[in-house]
Amino acid sequence: MQKRKEWDVAVIGGGPSGMMAAGRAAELGARVILLEKNAVLGKKLLISGGGRCNFTNAEFDTRTLLSKFRKASDFLHSPFSQFGVKEAIAFFEQYGSPHKIEEGKRAFPASNKSSSIRDALVSYMKKGGVAISTESAVKSITRDKTSITGLELENGETIHARAIVVATGGLSRPDTGSTGDGFAWLSDIGHTIAKPDPSLVPIAITDVWVKALQGVTLNDIKLSVIQNGKKQLSKKGRILFTHFGVSGPTIINMSKDIGELLGYGPVEILLDIQPALDHGMLNEKLQEIFKTNSNKIFKSVVGELVPVAALAPIVMSLSEIRPDTFCHSITREERMKLIATLKALPMHVEHLLGSDKAIVTSGGVPLTEVDTRAMRSLKYNNLYLTGDILDIDRPSGGFSLQLCWTSGYVAGTHAAEQIKRK
Repeated sequence: MQKRKEWDVAVIGGGPSGMMAAGRAAELGARVILLEKNAVLGKKLLISGGGRCNFTNAEFDTRTLLSKFRKASDFLHSPFSQFGVKEAIAFFEQYGSPHKIEEGKRAFPASNKSSSIRDALVSYMKKGGVAISTESAVKSITRDKTSITGLELENGETIHARAIVVATGGLSRPDTGSTGDGFAWLSDIGHTIAKPDPSLVPIAITDVWVKALQGVTLNDIKLSVIQNGKKQLSKKGRILFTHFGVSGPTIINMSKDIGELLGYGPVEILLDIQPALDHGMLNEKLQEIFKTNSNKIFKSVVGELVPVAALAPIVMSLSEIRPDTFCHSITREERMKLIATLKALPMHVEHLLGSDKAIVTSGGVPLTEVDTRAMRSLKYNNLYLTGDILDIDRPSGGFSLQLCWTSGYVAGTHAAEQIKRK
């Protein structure tokens, strides 16, 4: 711990928004200390995006970008006007991490390493002279009626700062340190906490055939969510089969809605593995294939109907056509069953995985208790809140980390400027 009786700004949490807030406040001349309970900074950041770090979404139209944040979008125009996607990309370029853009406008460091993003933030903080104190767990926040007066650490030390930034994250991946500490402190001092729930998570499936495809990825697949025989929502995109069920960007972005539907009864997900063809077009294609290969057995031609070979035995099983049936002997009824299978492979949802596997948890401090123009608490004039501590829903694809850069930068800016005014 770097010794000083009082700091201008104390930041709790060495994740993405905390490092950005600390670096920005220091850049503006504030004396800043960053407190991180882990032994290293950015522990969750380092595993994000499979270790590649999808650090933003390259959607440069702010209105379109903010529409992804659902009901929170109206609160976010001011902070995103101060530091948005263009600014984030330029920042990481400046600090040695050029980018590349992949499917869905997802931006990654050109190095394909999350450490490039973490190292850029560390360089930013060091340039401003931020005092970084790892293995410094905060126990509680002390206050008077209008201000935060100090931080009590688990080791018995007290930190005094004129402004406090809480950047402790939510409850996703508690193994990285996101254990909900910030929610407890903020609740104790009078902030409302919307119940945190896993928001962007993989989904467990009961069907044995799904687990048999572990490691297989399907691209450009249409997924329809069914409850009580009615389609509730559908999306097209990428799906990854796992040992427990399904994951991948499209599944994860549907998980919150699926979780809500599960509260009303069983949910089924249907996979359309021939989304470019309607039933009539697919019927014509099958007839042509079977005619051309009339003296071949079904097993030898089914590979032409599936995007990956691993799906062939599953389609044969679910369509109930014997693998050794000659194509010229496949009946109309069997062909119709095959079409139904290719257009609607059924997966039965067991449950959503918990916060230990979540990319993001929903819940936290409602934005009605925050002046988002400065990311300042409306209850305490020197308390700033960033990132997952806030109740903001968003999809995967770089939106969560962009929220961290934006909220951290804005909080750091206004915390430093508040100090100058005193």
